Amino acid sequence: MQTKLTLRLDDSLIDSIKNEAKTRGVSLSKLVSDYFELLLKKETKETQSLTSQLSGVLKDAHVEEYRQHLQNKHL
Repeated sequence: MQTKLTLRLDDSLIDSIKNEAKTRGVSLSKLVSDYFELLLKKETKETQSLTSQLSGVLKDAHVEEYRQHLQNKHL
């Protein structure tokens, strides 16, 4: 379902955004919608746990070395 949304913006900003939409060949509504979707995806990525953000930081060559370090540390 689509719903109409009213935004209040400076005239100069509206003109700039309309020109940007025209340059991209999309409607103003599509440009704004795409921006909001991008904003929400970015927010979701930023709120991921630290562990998932660090996943893959250690390369395969160092995984076994780090595993051994943890075992020694906690024994």
